[in-house]
Amino acid sequence: MSTLWRWLKAGDEQAGQSLVEYSLILCLVVVVLIVVLMLLGNQVQNMYCNISGGIGA
Repeated sequence: MSTLWRWLKAGDEQAGQSLVEYSLILCLVVVVLIVVLMLLGNQVQNMYCNISGGIGA
């Protein structure tokens, strides 16, 4: 967190540009994770239901 604070206080263009780039990469990773969970969510749920049904829980 201290690095982020230093970048915000630095006022230098490269630090701000780096912060924006890292933010965009983080947003892209989050979007990809959401899409993967949406696509595989039902399959994972069915797998757990099958396992719990097989165990008899």
